[in-house]
Amino acid sequence: MPRTHLVTGAASGIGRATAALLRARGHTVIGADLQDGDIRADLSTREGRAELVQRAAELSGGSLDAVISCAGTAQFRALTVRVNHFGAVATLEGLRPLLAAGNDPRAVVIGSIDSVHPADPAIVEAALAADEETAAAASRAAVDRGEGHLVYSSSKAAVSRWVRRAAVTAEWAGAGIPLNAVAPGVVLTPLTRPLLDDPEMRRLVERSVPMPLHGHARPEQIAPLVAWLASPENTHVTGQVVFADGGADAVLRGDVTW
Repeated sequence: MPRTHLVTGAASGIGRATAALLRARGHTVIGADLQDGDIRADLSTREGRAELVQRAAELSGGSLDAVISCAGTAQFRALTVRVNHFGAVATLEGLRPLLAAGNDPRAVVIGSIDSVHPADPAIVEAALAADEETAAAASRAAVDRGEGHLVYSSSKAAVSRWVRRAAVTAEWAGAGIPLNAVAPGVVLTPLTRPLLDDPEMRRLVERSVPMPLHGHARPEQIAPLVAWLASPENTHVTGQVVFADGGADAVLRGDVTW
């Protein structure tokens, strides 16, 4: 049965690939992005997040069957935690009433293998406390002390932990809405291309994200997993961070997750 999905970050990368796959399967996709899409909204701001929710309600007719939060950035700036954590959480929480009115509602957010890398506890804890300005200040402090790389990993660690916490609550599981994250390894997108085109940076990336199974992924190889988690077939998977990383998590952490 055709379903109505809202996909943020739909203009590029995993968001674009997922939207294309869903449309090819006969579903309706409302695409949201910063510059292009059915909804144009800046998810780094409260105004942009409110605009997303309002326009989604208008364009969907008041109900959505799935929300897929793919919008993200990887800059050494506070902007990263504003988009990757606060923008994603605002998207999912803001659109939850539309999901509750949908059929077999599902929600997915894009995490990252970087969520298992070192993070800044100040950024993560402020994010989980829903204190955006403190998280932004902690991000700026990390950049100032030469640890700007921690902002991205912290933003992804925070949103993954939020998924684990929120998924089993009355608002999500209690309402019959599975909520999960997909954590890719290195994906060939406009975000990663500059890094991989630089030989020295490419070696660094490959050391920090070892992918023994098939190497780096194309967005089209991540999209089917996202689509399945957002489908009615997913009846019991919730609160999970599903690594689609060519084995990177298993290499980096071994069996210590159990």
